[in-house]
Amino acid sequence: MTWMTKAKPYNVLNAYYRDIFGSKVFKVSLNGGFTCPNRDGTAGVGGCTFCSVEGSGDFAGDPQKPLALQFDAVCGRMRQKWPDAKYIAYFQANTNTYDSPARLRQLYDEALNLDDNIVGLAIATRCDALDADIYDLLAEINERTHLQVELGLQTIHPDTAETINRGHDLDCFTTAARELVRRNINTVVHIINGLPGETKQDMLATVDYINSLHVQGIKIHMLHVMKHTAMGHAYLKKPFPILSRDEYVDIVCDQIERLDPSIIIHRLTGDAPDSLLLAPAWTRKKFVVMNEIDKMLRRRGTHQGIRFQQK
Repeated sequence: MTWMTKAKPYNVLNAYYRDIFGSKVFKVSLNGGFTCPNRDGTAGVGGCTFCSVEGSGDFAGDPQKPLALQFDAVCGRMRQKWPDAKYIAYFQANTNTYDSPARLRQLYDEALNLDDNIVGLAIATRCDALDADIYDLLAEINERTHLQVELGLQTIHPDTAETINRGHDLDCFTTAARELVRRNINTVVHIINGLPGETKQDMLATVDYINSLHVQGIKIHMLHVMKHTAMGHAYLKKPFPILSRDEYVDIVCDQIERLDPSIIIHRLTGDAPDSLLLAPAWTRKKFVVMNEIDKMLRRRGTHQGIRFQQK
């Protein structure tokens, strides 16, 4: 089954949600106050060089506030415009399986009970913050609600992974993805285009690898170079090449064409707080970027998976 349209010749997340839940669905970003094994010394220190102080959760809730207040702060506006909408509670900031199973269970259950219209749970994490007990917990939750586990990959290339201080190798990621898929847990992989030193072929190879995992979804991001990050400090001292908007659109369209046609596209570009963004400036116009991707695919007369090769 596909969730493509003439206007968007790729699997659209909103269409997928409407098919499953019968209504508009929003992800509500929550902050559970987690840290990260790549910050506290377990896997590394300093975190990934592109990662903000907020742990890539710049639009998540305030960790000093209870989950209920975080949720209501976001949903108040949405309820006025979409009174029949449903919600997915989304633990976004830092590494959201990086705690004891007991505390995780308590937090996930609290989130699922915040509102009668919550229909699922999304958990962003790292492959090195998953173990047998946590897999079992996630499998249990998957039986009770619509669960999505988001894994940050960014790239398959070891030199780049070292440059960005990712803190784990590809084997670790592969094991985690396979363990999640084996338990029928919807798994969404994050990648970043435009990482320092990577070529277009490098970025396409990352998508080819994702095809081999049989995951449910993908999030494609453009690299944001931000203030107060290790990468931002390096960029200010010695700027490195950044993809132009046209280059990014071309690469994403090629990735879509190669992407397994069963994979749902959760994101085609990303956001960075305007006050923190150093480069590229064109990412401030997210909807323009998305429209340019759609226009190029229509010009090509192509669609998701047209160049997919089963392996």
